[in-house]
Amino acid sequence: MFDKWRHHRALRRVEPGNGRPLKPFRWWQTLTRALFHLRLTDDDGRRTVYTVDVRHQNQSEGHVRAHLYLDGRHHAESRVPAVFPVRGGTVEVRTSAFGLKRCHHVTAEGSAHRLVPDPASAEGRRARLDRAHPALGRCMGFLSSTVLVIGLVLLVLQLAEQITRSPKGVAQYVGTLTSPVDLPVWGNAVVGLATAAASTERARRLRYHWLLDGGAG
Repeated sequence: MFDKWRHHRALRRVEPGNGRPLKPFRWWQTLTRALFHLRLTDDDGRRTVYTVDVRHQNQSEGHVRAHLYLDGRHHAESRVPAVFPVRGGTVEVRTSAFGLKRCHHVTAEGSAHRLVPDPASAEGRRARLDRAHPALGRCMGFLSSTVLVIGLVLLVLQLAEQITRSPKGVAQYVGTLTSPVDLPVWGNAVVGLATAAASTERARRLRYHWLLDGGAG
């Protein structure tokens, strides 16, 4: 019931577009822009192309906005999380601190399909790597997940040590915990950068887990 309420609320946030043309993806937008396409064909064979354009660095009133283009013209916009009505269903867009975590076409029957990333975008390049070198792609995905798990474990150990050493902590009940890993300041900085890079890599594949990627943000 709560999900339905959020869905309808997102639909009410959609604003009409102004008809401006879609700008092509430029190489310098690799880290700041996401571009996905949805191609639909009706019963008469007429093809319609929807495009979702998200500029991560352009925030209005403190939040990211998603733009929907129809056949290359600005059709609608909304702050994220966004739900755009399209023919035969909706397009759902959600972001994280590192990129997109959802950009799917949800049909009226309830099936969800991810939109196709623009070949020039970071997401498109990552998808091309998976197709051309699947073993390397799987290795990169495994490495990203491993880095995030290690970062999460280190964070939990450090938090537990701080809590049990607090004067008003829980040491009197469970004793004092000393983390087996004592990282210097620069070590914590390296771990932070590594986890941010791992979450960014996962965002390029629209992979997101609230504990792993949310903790990294």
